[in-house]
Amino acid sequence: MNKDKAGCLAQVEPFDLLPEQEIRKAAQALSEISYPRDRILFIQNKTILDGVHIVFRGRLEKYILAHESKSLSEVLEKQSVYGGLSILFNRSISIRTVKTLEQCTLYFLPREHFLDLCSRYPEFIQYLTAQFCRQMHKRSFMTYVTRSADVEESSGSPGFLNLSLQDIFSREFASCSEDTTIQDAARIMSEKKRSSIVVFDKQRRSVGLLTDNDLRQKVVSRNYPVQKPVIDIASRPLITQTPHAQVFEAVMQMMKHYIKHLVITDESSNVQGIATERDLLLAQGKSPVYLMREIQLAGTIHELEARCRQLPGLIKSLLDSGARAGHLNRIIAEVSDAVLNRIAGFALREVGEPPVPFVFMIMGSEGRKEQTLKTDQDNAIIYEDVDSARHEEVKDYFLQLGDIICTWLDQVGYSFCEFDVMAQNPKWCQPMSIWKKYFWEWIHNAEPEDLLHSSIFFDFRTGYGDGRLVNELRKYLFQTLGDWRGFFRHLAENALRFKPPLDIFGNLALKNAKDKKGFLDIKKPMQLLVDFARVYALRHGIAETNTLDRMERLVHLEVLDRRDYDELAHAYSFMMLVRLSHQAIMLVKEEREPDNLIMPRELTYINRQGLKEAFKRIRTAQSKMRMDLTHDIGIT
Repeated sequence: MNKDKAGCLAQVEPFDLLPEQEIRKAAQALSEISYPRDRILFIQNKTILDGVHIVFRGRLEKYILAHESKSLSEVLEKQSVYGGLSILFNRSISIRTVKTLEQCTLYFLPREHFLDLCSRYPEFIQYLTAQFCRQMHKRSFMTYVTRSADVEESSGSPGFLNLSLQDIFSREFASCSEDTTIQDAARIMSEKKRSSIVVFDKQRRSVGLLTDNDLRQKVVSRNYPVQKPVIDIASRPLITQTPHAQVFEAVMQMMKHYIKHLVITDESSNVQGIATERDLLLAQGKSPVYLMREIQLAGTIHELEARCRQLPGLIKSLLDSGARAGHLNRIIAEVSDAVLNRIAGFALREVGEPPVPFVFMIMGSEGRKEQTLKTDQDNAIIYEDVDSARHEEVKDYFLQLGDIICTWLDQVGYSFCEFDVMAQNPKWCQPMSIWKKYFWEWIHNAEPEDLLHSSIFFDFRTGYGDGRLVNELRKYLFQTLGDWRGFFRHLAENALRFKPPLDIFGNLALKNAKDKKGFLDIKKPMQLLVDFARVYALRHGIAETNTLDRMERLVHLEVLDRRDYDELAHAYSFMMLVRLSHQAIMLVKEEREPDNLIMPRELTYINRQGLKEAFKRIRTAQSKMRMDLTHDIGIT
């Protein structure tokens, strides 16, 4: 069956441009769906498409309905594709209404697979770009798309065409002087991994642009001498745009001049970067897959910084699409892990190979994979013990490494820890023997500061490096905890000191500050459930660090009832959604630093009631902990 699908797909544009192995993979991802006659499958500007549809059998009509009359009506027959342009240019919302004219069989390719092909095969995406441009030359289509974009903007949910170029274009670009040879210009493009190079004159004014397409058409195909100056074949004059222009304006400009690169300049005509056709298409895809790919391909810290700025918009888009809190947390965690790995790789190239195995350990919310859009660093370095003669040399190396990594993390958006719990702090850059000593002291002393450390450091996992060191430390943690009842009692008592923000009548207990009245800090009640899960997880030797994963394991161990788990998990997830939504709005819509201070009066009635119910579930969890405390947290 897959062979038949592959054969069909190989005859469909633009899939016929793909390598044979990619066609086979795509065929394996296809599912077959049949529809009866006169069935409306998609409604313009309403239906969200989760993939592209390929007509295998039958005929469909696609059209735009305006004032009860059809326009731009076309028939989709065998081997026609629908959905690609909607995904790429309209936030996956169907551009047209689609209706079956007879019984039809369609092949469905998931959105993520389609977008992955777009990101990896230029010919594939260029076909779609050309198709979109052809449609935009139709006045009625352009009017419709523009009007749709305006509606999205007025509703507070800007679509792709209304996005600002400043969040999309690449600030890293290749450049050369006008007397540089064509061969040297091509070499610079290759070294910088760029598809274009900006040409400057002797006064450092940008005077032209050379693209890979220019090299093919003007040099290779005509056997033009490569020792000639680059200015002879550079495209002039420069086609430019400002960083604050909308994507719609950039698309129109590219169409008008038949180009695939726009030079982005400031008010003084200084070059800020390049926006390519590919940048526009990938940015609007709002796909975690693309963001991860762009992070992994980033060649500099500045590029990573630009990629990290895309995360809030991505999360906001996913929130609007109804994504679950747990999925959003994992996406944020995966992105931060990818950023850390890239930065660690850069740092190791700068300081050289490590003298002994080490691990860059991450802790706190990042260690639990529960990061939000407001997060700072909690990290440390563990390295293998060495003899005293090498101690200072090895420590200096890892301190330098920790300082570089933490500094670059701060630069790309992960701010320094307020309490200096970072690998650049000598206290938290230590050999394994010292880390074991730390853990032993925190467990057996159980002073307030020790409990604070345990709430941060005991939620740890591998960030970068040799994970065996983390496993060794975790094994030591559980061995040292053993049946040390005093530590669990102190940990539980500390967690029970704080109460969810409800008054005696069950209403939300709000706080006032000089510049803000009637708020609650959503992080604090969430922390109570984090503490609850940590206490029981440490007591029962559960290696998982994620709060919901810990509680799930407690269900399997019959420490927590399934019904209680369901209620607590729902409460935690609901609070996380409220928190993430609040932060995404602050970052994306209001363009200001996010916080955790929720204003209940700005929430819907349902969400206010949801918070009350969530806080009541926390009370129930604390009651269980208080009851178990009399039995030393589950010790009978």
